[in-house]
Amino acid sequence: MAVTESNSGNQEPSQIRKRVDEDWKKQVERDKAREAAKEPRQQPPPGGPPGTDFVSFISGLAMQAMMSLGEVAHPNTGRVHENLGEAKYLIDMLTMLQEKTKGNLTEDEAAALEEALYSLKMTYVRKTGGRQKG
Repeated sequence: MAVTESNSGNQEPSQIRKRVDEDWKKQVERDKAREAAKEPRQQPPPGGPPGTDFVSFISGLAMQAMMSLGEVAHPNTGRVHENLGEAKYLIDMLTMLQEKTKGNLTEDEAAALEEALYSLKMTYVRKTGGRQKG
């Protein structure tokens, strides 16, 4: 930070003496050294925290649908319940995602979505006997 001494009016502007405050530079150096000594922060893996990629998202929705189909127990309660209307809603959501993301997914993402939908639709048809529910 440069501090300019006042001009008494008798000096030309080019003759004004400047005093430079070096303390802030030393403080910055101390702060940098302190930060460098600290343990480095854990960086999230590339692509965000675990479970935040598209395939994990699809897997989560598919798992909810499987629970609604009565194929998987709820992880918190351990109970199995069947709600075919909810299952159809989740299958329809996944189908909509497939349509809206067509051409924008990696091969792995598209394959995971296709496999999840196929499995869910086949289970739904088996449960409903091919008739529409919900």
